[in-house]
Amino acid sequence: MIRIDLHLHSTFSDGSMTPEALVAHGRSKGVAVMSLTDHDTIDGLPSFMAACARWNMAGIPGIELSADHSRTVHILGYRLDLRRAGGASSASGQSGMKKMLEEVRRGRDERNAAMCENLRTMGLDISLDEVALESGGDVVARPHMARVLVRKGYAQDIVSAFARYLNTSSPAYVERYRLSPEACIRMISDAGGLAVLAHPAQTTGDISELREIVRMLKDAGLWGLECVSSRASAEQIFRYLSLAEEFSLFPTAGNDFHGANRPSAMMGVAVAEDFLPWARLGVSL
Repeated sequence: MIRIDLHLHSTFSDGSMTPEALVAHGRSKGVAVMSLTDHDTIDGLPSFMAACARWNMAGIPGIELSADHSRTVHILGYRLDLRRAGGASSASGQSGMKKMLEEVRRGRDERNAAMCENLRTMGLDISLDEVALESGGDVVARPHMARVLVRKGYAQDIVSAFARYLNTSSPAYVERYRLSPEACIRMISDAGGLAVLAHPAQTTGDISELREIVRMLKDAGLWGLECVSSRASAEQIFRYLSLAEEFSLFPTAGNDFHGANRPSAMMGVAVAEDFLPWARLGVSL
């Protein structure tokens, strides 16, 4: 058995650790393979991969994209070719990943400004500038708003800040621009990557509905399904593994680690050494 975690976030999106600190933490936890999958950005990957090389860690360059769907559909991309990802265009005529991500982040920035305005309307003293300062990175997200709300005494902790002010049912919440699931998968593929559906429990608890979503994503080029997580029950893991087998998808494992921004998620999942075709992911164990 080995410990892996293919779903990690750094300070370049909404995690609390730098890419270098993530690698050091993974080493201390006995993690053998890890992937940085920040939201809507690949900017942390060069320092992450350099740290992996320095610490003799098997690292996989990744990303997480939020797709435009009636359900929560998050697509992970693994084994990205950073040279292709930063290009102006792909052979198929689609814009390069870097350029498309800039559009996605612009939509996120517009949403963040609107949410801060809504929070001020609710009587909370919060500005987009201080939220951006809290983020310390290129991607500003709701966890950074939550930290400001906690620091200013509007919420006891990050969990309560989300529950009261920032979740999808809050009056402050604003939807943001997203790419279609097909566009997310195509963008990952154009960058030489492999697309995986993240945390299916967040998509839906209805296995029949999940099957239809997976079928649609498979037709669009989905490569894998995130099946194993320390937060999933044994029954959920069995169902996801069965679904992956049904659609000839590769099962993956990750805890959606955000550090202090989501303290309930620890780093590392134990799997068999042959759990994945590591060479396909650019890894040599």
